[in-house]
Amino acid sequence: MTEGKSEQSSSAALKPSDFVHLHNHTFHSVLDGLTKIHDLVDKVKELGMEAAAVTDHGTMSGILDYYKTAKKAGIKPIIGIETYVATRSRFDRDPGKDKQRFT
Repeated sequence: MTEGKSEQSSSAALKPSDFVHLHNHTFHSVLDGLTKIHDLVDKVKELGMEAAAVTDHGTMSGILDYYKTAKKAGIKPIIGIETYVATRSRFDRDPGKDKQRFT
């Protein structure tokens, strides 16, 4: 490593805006999230972050509220969803076949 590169990398400190939460659940994730959308956006703004994601379980019912609230606060909304994939039918459960992972 050259001396110039060493100086450059050590002087570049991370800022709060360099970090983005990409896996957040709100109260729309039943039994898994308690966060209210307005509270999430307020906290992201308070910490100096510029973006955050909402990835609720199996629902996108809070996304419109999240999008509007985040945009109004000057936060870049990243929209996602956490889903589960059934290889066959949700009624056909065979532990041997269901353990196969997707790649």
